[in-house]
Amino acid sequence: MASLSPSLKKNVLRHESLLLLVLLLEFAFLCLYARNFGTPDNLSNVVRHSAEIGLLALAMMPVILTGGIDLSVGSLMGLCAVLFGVLTHDYHLATLPAAAVTLAAGLFAGGFNAFLITALRLPPLIVTLGTYSLFRGLAEAITQGTKTYRAFDPAFLSLGETRWFGVPLQAWILTAAAASFYLLVHRSTFGRSFRAIGFSPEGARYAGLSVQSRTALPYLLTGLVAALAALLFTARLRQARADAGTGYELCAITAVVLGGTSIFGGVGTLPGTLAGIAAIAVLTNGIGRVPAVFKAGIGGELASLLTGALLLVALAGPELARVLSTRSAKISPSPKTL
Repeated sequence: MASLSPSLKKNVLRHESLLLLVLLLEFAFLCLYARNFGTPDNLSNVVRHSAEIGLLALAMMPVILTGGIDLSVGSLMGLCAVLFGVLTHDYHLATLPAAAVTLAAGLFAGGFNAFLITALRLPPLIVTLGTYSLFRGLAEAITQGTKTYRAFDPAFLSLGETRWFGVPLQAWILTAAAASFYLLVHRSTFGRSFRAIGFSPEGARYAGLSVQSRTALPYLLTGLVAALAALLFTARLRQARADAGTGYELCAITAVVLGGTSIFGGVGTLPGTLAGIAAIAVLTNGIGRVPAVFKAGIGGELASLLTGALLLVALAGPELARVLSTRSAKISPSPKTL
């Protein structure tokens, strides 16, 4: 029930191959026309600056695979960043206990989403839209909209600059997270049940799966990962503030859908999501380095515009291809019978 049919597998592989080709063309274009894009230092920055969005996308993928959505991850990231600042500055808690409490808070927030969605059977879109505003509002209320926490423990701040074997620490963390989610989605019974639930929750229930608990797990993971992303964001920027993670939910969802995961659930792969993450990261970093864009000072705005356009293309593209294929089949002449 949870395995993909041969035709679906073929479509997924075709989509991932096309995305990889687009990524290579995008990379080649930016290496040619974007200033200093292909330098080792800048490619290192691509990884460092995209780690948080990458983590959120990896956690978002199982959520969407089950047919759900989590719009609150960016706001939760901001709330967790502020919480860490409050614990270390206002309550003078040591870094490790403060980080542990922050991760636990993220897990609790994810559990809150999961409870509303699974126990009360409320629509994920409405629930996470509500907690999107709730979490961001709490972060703004705590900081009164302006307060920023700085002067953290140097050992904690070093996480934003540390390299292992010349590779940024964020890359190692992202790799470990990708491996963990790959095992969960592709090598465990949980992953197979995610697909089954995405295809048909009722069918999965009749097959004996615990739909509630299996649907809850991805939301718990997004909460935990949002808290981890908040810690990495704080270490990289050397400050904790309420607007951390603003707009990151859009980038994470775009990366997942661009990678071939159906927004309706049931279909998707982790390698496709990784390719989507890379496409978003390269675009966000490189577009502002194109001379004309840099001169106009619209790199951030153009990156946001293109990210939104990519999301629309990723959503509409498969459906448009299906419609065109159906019409082509209808108008093609049938072979004459003797």
